[in-house]
Amino acid sequence: MRALAFVCTLTASPSPSSSHLIADQVMAEFRRLGVEGETVRVVDHDVRPGVEIDMGDGDAWPRLREKVMAADILLLATPVWLGHPSSVCQRVLERLDAELSETDDEGRLLTYGKVAAVAVVGNEDGAHKISADLFQGLNDIGFTLAPQVATYWVGAAMEGTDYKDLEETPEAVASTTRTLAVNTVHLARQLAENPYPAS
Repeated sequence: MRALAFVCTLTASPSPSSSHLIADQVMAEFRRLGVEGETVRVVDHDVRPGVEIDMGDGDAWPRLREKVMAADILLLATPVWLGHPSSVCQRVLERLDAELSETDDEGRLLTYGKVAAVAVVGNEDGAHKISADLFQGLNDIGFTLAPQVATYWVGAAMEGTDYKDLEETPEAVASTTRTLAVNTVHLARQLAENPYPAS
């Protein structure tokens, strides 16, 4: 069982990122459940705009797609910007859209059997809407969703505190993150043993 986290911050490495922090916390919970994985900060890679598997001209998406295909679990971690997921997160969804044309010998999308989850951080409202938008997009692309697989932290409105600057993780966030991990891993294991039937 393997997990992949796409961190969709607008901030390049090695600068600190709240989205990266919450993704790391989710991945730590996965590891406690025996699931190894990798965290990728998408903005560090030259992912071209488009809806094809390979947009050519040095496009980094094909290498990142290989990681998606090798994973059982995909986590999207994004900040809130103007009430929406980051443009980087939207680009990931757009690139994943190419999977709608990719099927196995029995007509199933290659993403069938993969489970998705979402992590959101920000200083403004939008966590529920972002989760809903990402869940619908991920499900359209073929990912399966367990119950309660969104974890988030939204700071007080119009204040400047970031998640990465908190002295400790709020228990409500930590508890939600644990639930996300337990439910996601449980479903991924079930689907590994009982794949979807041919379409």
